[in-house]
Amino acid sequence: MMLFSRVRGLPVLTPGEGIRLGVVRALTVDAASGTVTHVRVRRGRLRRDAVLAWDALDAAGPDMLIAAPSSALAVAPSHHDLLGRRVLTEDGEERGTVLDAAFDPLTARIEAILTTIGELPAERLLGLGDHALVVRGRGAVRDPGRSG
Repeated sequence: MMLFSRVRGLPVLTPGEGIRLGVVRALTVDAASGTVTHVRVRRGRLRRDAVLAWDALDAAGPDMLIAAPSSALAVAPSHHDLLGRRVLTEDGEERGTVLDAAFDPLTARIEAILTTIGELPAERLLGLGDHALVVRGRGAVRDPGRSG
């Protein structure tokens, strides 16, 4: 497992020569599928960020990411940062703020979202937008406070 917070700031290198493309600025998430889809790479102050598809990486480790040659995308998909985002249920109930997320670097599947009020399983993710991460409400999960 890897944490979003530990990936941010890692160097992104090319295979072979090990040329440094930059450092990870953010990860782009598709909340509906529960996967990391892209890596946003800061290339320097005066250069625009590069965007790489997660599946175009050759390797992802605790110290660096290795990008396949010529893997930068010409057109970047829309992006909303997951870290620091408010969490709301589909009914508008406040569920804290995202502190971090754990994901499998081999499959890019998100395993859990760590929030200010606890851990959310990835199966509850519905969408990620400008204002919040939207998750399924408690009705979709067993509620120990109710008798049935």
